[in-house]
Amino acid sequence: MLTTIQALILGLLQGITELFPISSLGHSVILPSLLKWNVNQSDPAFVTFIVVTHLSTATVLLAYYWNDWQKIIAGVFRSLRVRMIATDDTYARIGWLIVVSSVPVGILGILFEKEFSALFAVPLYAGIFLIGNGILLYGAELLMRGKVATTASDEHIAHASWTDAIKIGLMQCIALIPGFSRTGATLVGGLLVGFSREDAARYSFLLATPIIFAAGLLKIPELTLSGESVNIMSFVIGAVTAGAGAYISVRFLTRYFKTNTLVPFALYCIAVGAVAVLLNL
Repeated sequence: MLTTIQALILGLLQGITELFPISSLGHSVILPSLLKWNVNQSDPAFVTFIVVTHLSTATVLLAYYWNDWQKIIAGVFRSLRVRMIATDDTYARIGWLIVVSSVPVGILGILFEKEFSALFAVPLYAGIFLIGNGILLYGAELLMRGKVATTASDEHIAHASWTDAIKIGLMQCIALIPGFSRTGATLVGGLLVGFSREDAARYSFLLATPIIFAAGLLKIPELTLSGESVNIMSFVIGAVTAGAGAYISVRFLTRYFKTNTLVPFALYCIAVGAVAVLLNL
């Protein structure tokens, strides 16, 4: 059972690391081990706590991009009404691109849930995969060198092809492994299909919202019916601090990626992952 301080720290950590390209799940697995907390990370109550903090993060993202989601949802319904997606209907197309990008991770998450869950509570594996996440981010920046950045705009995102959307969705599947970042994977996917860093970050945050909500809403009934006792107060503290961390993160990152690169995050992941590996060998 998490204490109040543990819930506060883990909630804030999850809210920040979920949107930074440094893996929230990886950090949630590694930190309790580093601090020698007596926490059973395979316990359904702990998993439920992580799910609740994810839902809090998704709620903040929904609120932050509420005006955009109103346009996207209206665009999708508009396209359904006329039974076509007009090439100049920017938000309808963005909405359907998000749907297409969500399909791969949804399928793999359902088919291989047990296999991915087995990796969740192993700090050594999380450290190894966090190093892999850093290498992935750094490799993407190497590929970007010498390329002229495109101007950030919703219209540019909307001109991505359905194949591009699938590629980003496939990249996102890597984040099913604790240690690989969902934000990082989708950012890299966006860069590889020609988005600017700013557009890749924006698309990543929009894409995260329905996926995190869906994963949380599917998981909570299962965990609730498990009969495990839970500490409601730790859940509330975790949700509030995760929401605060997510808001700070999205505000910072939407500005950061206008002019900056993934390199600092790559180096951070490699360093933290290496420490986690050394301490858990």
